[in-house]
Amino acid sequence: MSIFTPTNQIRLTNVAVVRMKRAGKRFEIACYKNKVVGWRSGVEKDLDEVLQTHSVFVNVSKGQVAKKEDLISAFGTDDQTEICKQILTKGEVQVSDKERHTQLEQMFRDIATIVADKCVNPETKRPYTVILIERAMKDIHYSVKPNKSTKQQALEVIKQLKEKMKIERAHMRLRFILPVNEGKKLKDKLKPLIKVIESEDYSQQLEIVCLIDPGCFREIDELIKKETKGKGSLEVLSLKDVEEGDEKFE
Repeated sequence: MSIFTPTNQIRLTNVAVVRMKRAGKRFEIACYKNKVVGWRSGVEKDLDEVLQTHSVFVNVSKGQVAKKEDLISAFGTDDQTEICKQILTKGEVQVSDKERHTQLEQMFRDIATIVADKCVNPETKRPYTVILIERAMKDIHYSVKPNKSTKQQALEVIKQLKEKMKIERAHMRLRFILPVNEGKKLKDKLKPLIKVIESEDYSQQLEIVCLIDPGCFREIDELIKKETKGKGSLEVLSLKDVEEGDEKFE
């Protein structure tokens, strides 16, 4: 898709148009394809890598630039870069049906890949294949949300799949080393956050090796730092407690 702007004949190629309606008027910005999703998910942070130009248009394809008074009326400012950011974050990406279909298919695959990477069958501790997760997502009729990050959606998918199959996030294996004085009291506070205690050693210090849900890691880390005033330590032994081989449906 190539667009000519009649004012200065700058040729904009590889264009993705993002549109927003404000104060009864239409405003558009010209972005590079495949960059809008990256900006919204936080992967791309350089605005110049996303925007083709810092101009706000009423019609990108015709090269019609928005009037200053219309911008002030709609956005309360004529700072085009700031307005571009607003449109980029909240506007609607204009894509063809074919492009939208391709984009949604890719996001569907990406979500399935994240789920397969993070999860196991809790009984066998074996991971599921991406193809198997894709099939399960189709069975629950999961609908991809183009404006939400794939990571957020993967967490949603895991919750929904739990109702239909044996699946949970693979546990992390941690080792705590705690001062003996605070250790016993702290262990009681940590217990609700621990899935399985694999070993305990009371000698000079209290050493615990355990499995936890990855979602509890930050809370555990902060609790140990706070309660031991920095004297305790936390070590990640493995990010995923999994068995070799892929899980299969019977």
